[in-house]
Amino acid sequence: MDQQKENPVKNDVPKTTKEQQEDITSRAIRAGKRTYFFDVKSTRGGDYYLTITESKKRMGKEGQAFYEKHKIFLYKEDFDKFSEGLQEVIDFIRTNNPSAEKPSSVKDQGDDQVFPKIDFDDLEK
Repeated sequence: MDQQKENPVKNDVPKTTKEQQEDITSRAIRAGKRTYFFDVKSTRGGDYYLTITESKKRMGKEGQAFYEKHKIFLYKEDFDKFSEGLQEVIDFIRTNNPSAEKPSSVKDQGDDQVFPKIDFDDLEK
């Protein structure tokens, strides 16, 4: 009977899975073609952290919709620095470029995309 050598380095900490992360509260903000999600979750140790997700609906080359997502994980030890920095740049934009806040002045990439004409009567055939 062969005996296998044990790995001298043991990792006793179980890996975190999505199922182990407890959702505490969520908030969705719809902003034009984008949706922002603010999700408060709990670590295994009971500490809260924030995930900020930007989700944007896009059209693929074959005309199928998909969602492009970008995510930031923000831990409580960084809350103060993050919120101060965010407020500083928002104040700067409002002071130095007030017209940037008008939604009609923002043009989204992909607004000029051409999509094939779909005849819904053909789908029933």
